[in-house]
This record gives sequence, C-alpha cells and structure tokens, in this order.
Amino acid sequence: MTRVRMVGCVAASLIAMTGGPAFAQDKPGFKDTPMLPGGKWLVHDSDRPAPTVTTPAAAPGGAPSDAVVLSSDAWKAEGAPWQVEGGVMTVPARAQGGTESNLVSRQSFGDVQLHLEFRSPTPPSGTSQDRGNSGVWFMQRYEVQVLDGYQNPTYADGTVGAVYGWKPPLVNAARKPGEWQSYDIVFERPRFAADGKLLRPAYVTVFLNGVVVQNHQALLGATIYRKVASYQAHGDAAPLQLQDHGSAVSYRNIWVRPLPEAAIAQDLPGAGK
Repeated sequence: MTRVRMVGCVAASLIAMTGGPAFAQDKPGFKDTPMLPGGKWLVHDSDRPAPTVTTPAAAPGGAPSDAVVLSSDAWKAEGAPWQVEGGVMTVPARAQGGTESNLVSRQSFGDVQLHLEFRSPTPPSGTSQDRGNSGVWFMQRYEVQVLDGYQNPTYADGTVGAVYGWKPPLVNAARKPGEWQSYDIVFERPRFAADGKLLRPAYVTVFLNGVVVQNHQALLGATIYRKVASYQAHGDAAPLQLQDHGSAVSYRNIWVRPLPEAAIAQDLPGAGK
C-alpha cells in the first residue's frame, strides 16, 4: 500500500508542475516561466515553434532532404571545361602559365552549410604551394584552402584547412594524396550597413575529415595574396567557387544547405560590455 501511495504522489506532483498530466499535453511546455533574452519567448515556452523536420542521409556525407545538390551541371567554368567522369570533377590540365579556369556555381548563396569531398593528385609532384593547390571560395571572395597537406611543409596560413592568408588550421588532419578527403563548412556571410560600413564580419567553422580545424573563426575580409585582407561591401548572395591553381585536384559529392537568418548566432544582450 505504501508503494501505491508513493506512485500516486509522484503522478500528482507531475500534474501540479505541468498544469495537467505529463503524458497528455497538447502543447508541451510552460507559460509561467521567466522571459528569455530578447523578450520574445519564455523558458520552455509551449508556443515556441517546433524545428522543421529534415531527413538526414542514410550514409555519412550524404545530402539531407533539404540540401541543394551541386552536381556537375550546377557549375560553369570560367575558361577550359573541367573534366567530369562518374560524378567527379577535376581541374583541367593547362600549360605552365596558362589561363586558370575556376569553377563557379550557377546559383548564388549567402549563409550556408557546405559539404564536399576532394582529392589531391597522386603520385604527388611539387612542394609547398605547388602541390595539390586549390581552394573553396565563398561568395567568390573568402577562401578556405585546399592543398596536399600530407608531409608537405608550407607556410602555416596556406596549408589545407587554413583561412588562406589569415588563420592556420587548429591541427593538420590531412590524408595522403590520392585519398578522398571531406570538408564540412558553415559559412556566415558578413553584414553591412546601408552606407557600406561593416556591421559583422564573416565567420567560418570548418571540419576537415571530421576534425574541427576552424571554430567559428572571424574573417579579416576578402582573401588576397601576400596582403592583409579587408572588406568591401557587397550583396547578400554570390556564387561559390572552386579554384583552378594549376593542380589536377578532384571534387565530388558537393551539397549545400542555405541557412536562415535564425541560424546565425547572436550576441547576448550586454555581452562583452
């Protein structure tokens, strides 16, 4: 009898805390809790919208249900066409000093989650920046470096996983040349005022082969060789770009998820003051 009374007390307590049976709420949550920063939602607010359902891929690296898959026909070359075979796109061969042919997406993007896989040529040739060099450019301005970084000394802010010319990767997580490698990158575009003033810099979070190499890293500005990057105001969306740097780097399985404004981290009121 004592055990039955204890169970009944627990059930009664749950009803008292939730305003009804815990298992029978039409809109689970509370309306008597404190207001969160921003003044819009209560803690555990029962009226707060539920997340949109997105179906993940069956296998790691696959595109989820809300992704934009960027197959070969989603790109255009700025010069010589890239080689396409079995879903793999490879930088075209060109003569020494020949004109580069970057691959540019036909669709424009701003804030995105990007997944792609790349492969450096094997056997490797050259050293430092002349070995497996390419790059992933967001909005055709902001570069995350692609390079054969396996046992290939180079300057720290130019190796694979670097924000080129600014931030070296936290670690070197490169695979051997000839092996497929993966990038998973969250890019947050910069924000500008109507007069062109920078309100918020661009940020990147980068996983190379599943290892975090850039953690919500602020960017100095548009990538530039041998100079300090800086910002110039631009629109909210622009194409992605895969760089031709004279090395036969290959890409496959590219997809993006455009991110809504709600996905962009906001500072808490009073933070940093």
